[in-house]
Amino acid sequence: MTLLLEAQGVRLSVEGNRLRVDGDVDFEVAASLAAAGSDWLADLPPGSRVVIDLGGVDRVSSAALSMLLQWLRDSRGVGAEVTEVALSAPLARLTRLADLDALLPGVGAATS
Repeated sequence: MTLLLEAQGVRLSVEGNRLRVDGDVDFEVAASLAAAGSDWLADLPPGSRVVIDLGGVDRVSSAALSMLLQWLRDSRGVGAEVTEVALSAPLARLTRLADLDALLPGVGAATS
């Protein structure tokens, strides 16, 4: 596991092809998380397969959704394929409510 960012009780890490967030993503930390994840994605070779794991995000926030959508755009921009998006139960409810779940590849509950 590689730690990309730890700030305000939130951790962004990578293990293999899995980009994982743990902690409460709010507007104070979301921009830093988004930038660190985007930097990691930018270094991937085209054709890479990625899992975005937000299973450790317990507090529901539109900031977490904005970060996720940015990472999906960034992955497409570098030619990487997001094969799965793992969501915590509260975040999955928010994506369904916002009608975004259909846009997320392989969306499912996080398996930790």
